[in-house]
Amino acid sequence: MKRSPINEAQYARQDQECGGRIRCRLAHPCLVSGGNAIHSLVLSGGVALHALNIYIVTTVMPSIVRDIGGLDYYAWSTTLFVAASILGAALSARLLNRAGAGGAYAVGAIVFGLGSLTCAVAPSMALLLAGRAIQGFGGGLLYALAYGVIRMVFPAALWARAIGLISATWGTATLIGPAVGGVFAEYGAWRTAFWSLLPLTAVLAILALSTLPRTTSGTRGPLPLAQLTLLIAIVLVLSVSGTRTVIGEQIAGVGAALALFAVLVASERRATERLLPHGALSPRSPLAALYATIALAMIGMQPEIYVPYLLQELHGRSPLVAGYIAALMALGWTAGSMTSAHWDGGRARKTIAAGPFFGLVGLLTIAAFMPVISAGFAAIAVPLCLGIAAVGFGIGLAWPHIVTAVYAAAPAGEEEKAAASITTIQLFAASLGAALAGMTANLAGIGEGAAEGATSAAIWLFGLFALAPALGIVSARRAVGGSANRHMQNQEMH
Repeated sequence: MKRSPINEAQYARQDQECGGRIRCRLAHPCLVSGGNAIHSLVLSGGVALHALNIYIVTTVMPSIVRDIGGLDYYAWSTTLFVAASILGAALSARLLNRAGAGGAYAVGAIVFGLGSLTCAVAPSMALLLAGRAIQGFGGGLLYALAYGVIRMVFPAALWARAIGLISATWGTATLIGPAVGGVFAEYGAWRTAFWSLLPLTAVLAILALSTLPRTTSGTRGPLPLAQLTLLIAIVLVLSVSGTRTVIGEQIAGVGAALALFAVLVASERRATERLLPHGALSPRSPLAALYATIALAMIGMQPEIYVPYLLQELHGRSPLVAGYIAALMALGWTAGSMTSAHWDGGRARKTIAAGPFFGLVGLLTIAAFMPVISAGFAAIAVPLCLGIAAVGFGIGLAWPHIVTAVYAAAPAGEEEKAAASITTIQLFAASLGAALAGMTANLAGIGEGAAEGATSAAIWLFGLFALAPALGIVSARRAVGGSANRHMQNQEMH
């Protein structure tokens, strides 16, 4: 793996501090002591800020609507946030090259803070939506920058562990965010929820400027405007189609999104300035196989959005209990990352192919047990919870090593673009999966309001979406058998 010349001395010093011990754990002093500790804090802090905001706002949105109105635009709070996050992620590599790690992180934090401030003072839904879009752009920058900056501030031996730390941070936010948002909602203080993010944002910006590298690469070039426009258009079309109740409109929306995607691929192939690194769209490229594995993993997760509803409708669970059972998927992701983050060599490479297998088994388990209502919830609780956790565990198990493999497979000079593309693809695939999940649930009859419709939706949702990790097994095996595998082996030798 090519190392930046400006960090060669830092790499040598950190390698010496690690004493050549490649097999350190996620919480090994190599990652959380000395200069690495502050870097870990900044990187995980940016991800935590983005993740906490997502779950807090989801919880307080009903209070916001009751106060300032705008129920008809309720879903657009998420739609604009996700679209802007994808845009921020796509532009993060360019910002990193021009502003350096410290400057890029500070810009991301400041933009996020401006969005939070706008939401806090918003007198109407229109201004709140503008604030959410600004928040999303800043949050997308912070999330994507984490993957790019890891390469700059940590030696290669710690990349997988740092990625595992980011996963653990996201999983923790899954639990804390709704609880914090619930407190603000309980006291009718939704504006305070946004105000509370500002001090954290300021601290993050200051730490980033004072501790992260400021050196820039000076890379310049035109923006891939055509691809960015098409990407955002696809996300907006998918988001809108997911809110429609007429099945024909949903199918038309997904069809339009697929057509736009075909245009996007054609534009990307012809463009001189690309959104993705070279080889990302080549069927034989290991980089393309890795990106496909990431996309399929994210699509396979999306039926999770219906888990709370199905648990309440079919099994009579309370909203709180149903919500935390659904959160087992995110906790499984965290557990998987913490389990494998310290692995290396062939053991690490095997996780890339093993991860989708856990997802396949998990989704089929949910499809088998979620519709069973005659035996009572106690009879199915354990296998159902294990199935939900297994989906997340499989992704988490593979995630540190998929990201590391992307670093290794990236063409020389495009490492930052490859790292930023991880988040772009992750968010885009999640949007696509959510729209397809909504269409599948409606076609299966979930909107009929009866137990029969919910039962049918559970079978079709989790059974059909099991195809995603099944295809992921194929793409993962192609990825670990390609040149990315050889790059990783060479990296271990050196």
